[in-house]
Amino acid sequence: MFIDFLLERFKIYDDKRALIWHNEAYSYGRMLELVENSRANLEIDRIPVGSVVALDADFSPSSIALLLALIERKCIIALLSRAVNEKKQEFCNIAEAEYIISLSKDDRVSFIKQNRIATHDIHAALRSKGHPGVILFSSGSTGKSKAAVHDFIPLLEKFKTKRHAKCTIAFLLFDHIGGLNTMFYTFSNGGCLVAVQDRSPESVCSAIEKYQVQTLPTSPTFINLIMLSEAYKNHNFGSLELVTYGTEVMLETTLRRFHSLFPAVRLLQTYGLSEVGILRSKSKSSDSLWVKVGGEEFQTRIRNGMLEIKAASAMLGYLNAPSPYTEDGWFMTQDQVEVNGEYIKILGRSSEIINVGGEKVFPAEVESIIQLMEGVQEVTVSGVPSPITGQIVKASIKLSTSESLKDFRIRLIQFCRDKLPGFKIPQKLEIVENWMHNDRFKKMRRNG
Repeated sequence: MFIDFLLERFKIYDDKRALIWHNEAYSYGRMLELVENSRANLEIDRIPVGSVVALDADFSPSSIALLLALIERKCIIALLSRAVNEKKQEFCNIAEAEYIISLSKDDRVSFIKQNRIATHDIHAALRSKGHPGVILFSSGSTGKSKAAVHDFIPLLEKFKTKRHAKCTIAFLLFDHIGGLNTMFYTFSNGGCLVAVQDRSPESVCSAIEKYQVQTLPTSPTFINLIMLSEAYKNHNFGSLELVTYGTEVMLETTLRRFHSLFPAVRLLQTYGLSEVGILRSKSKSSDSLWVKVGGEEFQTRIRNGMLEIKAASAMLGYLNAPSPYTEDGWFMTQDQVEVNGEYIKILGRSSEIINVGGEKVFPAEVESIIQLMEGVQEVTVSGVPSPITGQIVKASIKLSTSESLKDFRIRLIQFCRDKLPGFKIPQKLEIVENWMHNDRFKKMRRNG
């Protein structure tokens, strides 16, 4: 009922490639058979209609088929992935998961019944309407992870409109709003989804060449890693038409460098949140951070310098946090923006702004300058307390050089002197050995 439109398209695209997994192609007809098998398994394992089910997986033939069968069964699905390994039990508790379905690396399925009955008001509301739901957890990079619950029906609505069929890499994870968006967009238009188990620059670049990938949805951090690794030099990117980036603020220097390396590839900034879904977007140009966001299902406004969104696909609420909506129903994104006509530039989260003696510092602005320095592989800027100015700017740097902290400090101050005001130049520095991003290839930044 809820996904009939999608399954009808599976029938239409019967012989076309739908999915590449472990170097094997799965047609739409074969995926339809797997959905039918999953329906039968849910009956055999007695997953009642409307159950709260934690689905722990990455993109695979069985995980996709199970997700679709669970939607048909009006279940409320808490999506999990390897990125939340240490929090899985906590997330299952927050979601009130009555069943846990896990998939192994070779796509074998296991069902575990939990001794729990879900009673949250949001679950009850979905069940009373007979609608499927999805629970998405925030990364928790600036605090406790929040569990956003959506009615699946409005999220699926936009995929009924046919668009372009593309071969796309499933880079964003299975439990990410962007990952879901990639999958439903690809399948609703008869495209091919390429699932990569190893999301390293070499593996992704190899997949682009091997499967003639046209679209790569990714993060600014991963774009930087592709350039640092130089893996692209070993592979043909002739098929690649579009790279979309989101999940965090893009550094202007990273964007311009990538565009200069791949001038034929269109770069598109996307904007979406677990709480509202993915908005349609249009970048001013491939090397510009100015973007227009919105679409038929979304309204946007700027209040106190922050973006607010009203959407038909907005979440019903959090399971474990107060409502983030204004009294008149707008979602407060907490993203600070600059406005230029119809376009906005995303400056950063309000929680990440550094206040130096009353002056605002946006980490991405400082990172963008430092990233230009020779030998800098990754930089993360944050604020730390200061008894004099309230906060000072701290930079954590991963270097490819072996220079000492003292030598690098001298070089950094000299480099930044004519590029940044004094209060934005990092006063505290540390050189780190490990990468400063998580399994979602999102920068980990936290003010002290």
